[in-house]
Amino acid sequence: MRQRISFLAACLCAALVSAPALAQSDYPNKPIRVIVPWPVGGVADIVLRVIEPRLRQELGQSLVIDNRPGAGGVIGDDMVAKAAPDGYTLLFTSSAVNMNIAIGRNLPYDLERDLLPIANVAWAPMIMVATPSLKYKSAQELVADARANPGKMSYASAGNGSPSHLTVEMFRDKAGIQAVHVPYKGSPQAMIDQIAGRVDFHFVNSATALPHINGQKVQALFVTSSKRLNVAPNIPTNAEAGFPDMQASQFEGFFAPRGTPRVVLDKVSAAVNKVLAMPDVVSAMAPYAVEIDGASNPQKFATMMREDRERWIQVAKNANIKSSD
Repeated sequence: MRQRISFLAACLCAALVSAPALAQSDYPNKPIRVIVPWPVGGVADIVLRVIEPRLRQELGQSLVIDNRPGAGGVIGDDMVAKAAPDGYTLLFTSSAVNMNIAIGRNLPYDLERDLLPIANVAWAPMIMVATPSLKYKSAQELVADARANPGKMSYASAGNGSPSHLTVEMFRDKAGIQAVHVPYKGSPQAMIDQIAGRVDFHFVNSATALPHINGQKVQALFVTSSKRLNVAPNIPTNAEAGFPDMQASQFEGFFAPRGTPRVVLDKVSAAVNKVLAMPDVVSAMAPYAVEIDGASNPQKFATMMREDRERWIQVAKNANIKSSD
């Protein structure tokens, strides 16, 4: 009798161990929900929608893109941090996850503990844009105007602690100017008021900015990249504009909840890299002037995340930016 009980117990243990393994081996076997903590039309949303058709084919399952903007990305981040770690709820976001830490925001999750890096997809440079009616010929003219009228100039951002906010603070620190911060819930909303002339300038990611620059609705002063953009060669780099230390591209990448099996992370990472090497994806990304990664994995992304975080922590410290949360 004891032998029979022991045998049944051993079988039960084997079943419990093998069930998750079998579930992981056929991942994914149902649609994957990808939460984007930014509005439709933001750079994260744009980049994800470019790669989604090919990634869907590669993984063999549809990707349900779920935009959950608000609180500098924290609302969407927290949803994923608290989701089941089965690979069917992922996060696609930007450097904002590090910037929230940099400004000391009171977060309902722990980035290092609760969210696992999967793969970086691309880096999006920031473009400084101004209201055309101001007729600035360069960033230096804007700086001269701001110095002559301290505190009278205004700038937009995608929210307190967002990439656009900290990039402006990096610029203000280097340029030695004062300006009034006007935060919005995302880049598309900030751009609406920029076009309307309700704010004087702001830094916006290349994917959101270029259509409006090309349509002459806003004026581009410089781009935070080491070389001029192929799709917009008339925009000077930050070095050409007189700000050589203004490297401020933001990453756009995938994350999963803590506890997600490593086999799932690796499978998604490999699929992302394969998709990013496809010529049609490269062509589709080109108009947005983002720099494709294509060689990222959980380890590399984790290392890059830490380096990126330290940079923004220093920016927030220099500008004395602290969250009001």
